[in-house]
Amino acid sequence: MNHAINKIVTVESNEPKPLFPQDEWYVCALSKEISNKPLARTVLNHNIVLFRHSDGNVVALEDKCCHRSLALSCGTVEEQGIRCGYHGLLYGADGKCIEIPGQSKIPSKAKVKSYPIKEQNQIVWFWYGSEQHPQPITEPPEYSIHDNAEYIFDGDVYHYDVPYQLIHDNLMDLSHLGYVHLKTIGGNAKIHMNAEMKITQEDNKVKVKRYMLDSTPPPTYSMAYPFEGNIDRWQEIEFNVSHILIWTGAVNVSSESLEDDNRGGFHMRGFHGITPETENTCHYFWTMATNPFDDSKKEEIKEKVIQQTILTFDEDREVIHQQYLNMQKFPNRSDIDIHVDVAANRARKIIEKLLNQSNVQS
Repeated sequence: MNHAINKIVTVESNEPKPLFPQDEWYVCALSKEISNKPLARTVLNHNIVLFRHSDGNVVALEDKCCHRSLALSCGTVEEQGIRCGYHGLLYGADGKCIEIPGQSKIPSKAKVKSYPIKEQNQIVWFWYGSEQHPQPITEPPEYSIHDNAEYIFDGDVYHYDVPYQLIHDNLMDLSHLGYVHLKTIGGNAKIHMNAEMKITQEDNKVKVKRYMLDSTPPPTYSMAYPFEGNIDRWQEIEFNVSHILIWTGAVNVSSESLEDDNRGGFHMRGFHGITPETENTCHYFWTMATNPFDDSKKEEIKEKVIQQTILTFDEDREVIHQQYLNMQKFPNRSDIDIHVDVAANRARKIIEKLLNQSNVQS
């Protein structure tokens, strides 16, 4: 009797394994950054040029002219699109060349890649799709705080020469405030380290709640709000794959329940879009919103909160850069975990899980 032998043939893909979770919306800019001037940016190992089209929409194209490879970000934005600064080829919003000076026929191959982009809530999102889903299969995350009349906000973008998950680690663990941010949002280090931490997880989202009752107001809080004495502080963190939301603030001691979603007092609502640039570098898009206690002082309060936020993030950036430099000096030494690392470790496990899924599919 002849027995047929079925051989399983594994076909190796030429596509590189994804380094970052796919089929996700990542932040590539704040709306205020995009104008009729080209903006060059590398996100998720894609070199793109961003600009605002004459119709008001944001466009993202591959930052390379198909003719002689000059970056399109070296060119100029016109009514119909972006013109290369070398030989003048003009590209429309879809990436197709629509004009070659001195030549009537435009080759079908005269085009560059265009990327799915969506602007909402004054944030510009970039779709990082898989081979199976090059076009978006979901809508970008909503962040209504930017459009809420009760809040005022501003923000900026930082560039980090570190892997992006080190910023996740920093933001998911706010116990460091009492040591790193003594001049801004810190406070009593012992209270920070001993605060009860409630952690929940649903799918790819991790939430953390920390309450610090009867605390001394840190400098930033005292500058921005007329507290009457000690305060009850809260820290609520929400990890998402491409961004982290942090709601911190305080009320006068025993004046309101910190479980009340509509509580008053002083609020700082931070949006943190952490987008890999490469495997070892990243962009940190941030905004900070606050609820002014006096409308006549809105701009003054916003200025104080934003300046204090910048000082805080500068302190974090120095620590994270020094951390990464030392990690490179001791590449074979592993770190230990302590009680404050639970949420950050869960975030890392989510990223690891999604990468494993992407690698299986690719």
